[in-house]
Amino acid sequence: MTESSDSSTPQNPLGGALSEPGYRGVVACSAAGISYRQLDYWARTGLVEPSIRTASGSGTSRLYSFRDILVLKIVKRLLDTGISLQNVRSAVEHLRARGTADLATLTLMSDGASIYECASADDVIDLLAGGQGVFGIAIGSVWREVEGTLAQLPSESDNSTELGNGSDELSIRRNRRGA
Repeated sequence: MTESSDSSTPQNPLGGALSEPGYRGVVACSAAGISYRQLDYWARTGLVEPSIRTASGSGTSRLYSFRDILVLKIVKRLLDTGISLQNVRSAVEHLRARGTADLATLTLMSDGASIYECASADDVIDLLAGGQGVFGIAIGSVWREVEGTLAQLPSESDNSTELGNGSDELSIRRNRRGA
């Protein structure tokens, strides 16, 4: 899917493999260009939930996948252009339902009120010829931007499978020590 051959970046970040690296909230915020408050709100309201590990109480942290961070960045760009949160939610739900096999080849276009999915240059031309599109977001370029950013930021694996119930850092250290 991606042209990158960097082994630290998953070649198919949309596959949701268990070995996929996870990124803590602060890293996800940095890569997506959003505040932690936005990230928390979007996770609590179900707009973009972490797919690797959700917060399960005090002391636990969410882990976001590459795909999650890609969606966060797209959501931010759509909101920055004036699209309503309700329309952004609809677009995110549509992309989830549609599947993600060719997500990097899509361009999202908008007239400021609605969001349109364009899978080819002909789709973009047809939309513009109809006088509807005002701006577009090429998901492939956002994909590469997020890849480049995450390559420079720390990631971690989801250790909750080795820990049983305790998945916070203190529990991890205790279990490794044998305490």
